[in-house]
Amino acid sequence: MRVPLLISTLALCALSGAPAVADPGHHHGGASPHASAAGQPGDPRQPSRTVEIAMRDGGASMAFAPSALHIRRGEQVRFVVRNEGEADHELVLGTLKDNLAHGAAMAMHPDMAHHDGNALSLEPGNSGELVWKFTRPGVFDYSCLIPGHREAGMTGVITVE
Repeated sequence: MRVPLLISTLALCALSGAPAVADPGHHHGGASPHASAAGQPGDPRQPSRTVEIAMRDGGASMAFAPSALHIRRGEQVRFVVRNEGEADHELVLGTLKDNLAHGAAMAMHPDMAHHDGNALSLEPGNSGELVWKFTRPGVFDYSCLIPGHREAGMTGVITVE
């Protein structure tokens, strides 16, 4: 790697909160598996409700269904996520700012996969679960941060009241 490119990569990673070196297959940077602005990982033994989310792709468009959710502050949700598409997809829960920054880091490290308290990656036909407790009110984002997927429409909004 050329020195100017390496310096640019290190600077972008420092600004986005992502590490300079990514380990493919593991989550790095962005929202941590611990408490964040969007809340904290929940207790899988005590989910308060289940929300199913489908990941879909076809042609030039990609989407989550549903793409908007309303949740009460303090509520714990078990997300059951199914990849109904033909491509790998992921769901990363966080603030819009954090997800956009992490998406920029992923553009530089496209093999980065997410399997944390606030994120998971799924191959076509697979499903997974994510349990999250929403401890703060606000508007939060869930996106597929695989390069190009968010831009193709694979994003959603969670309003916590």
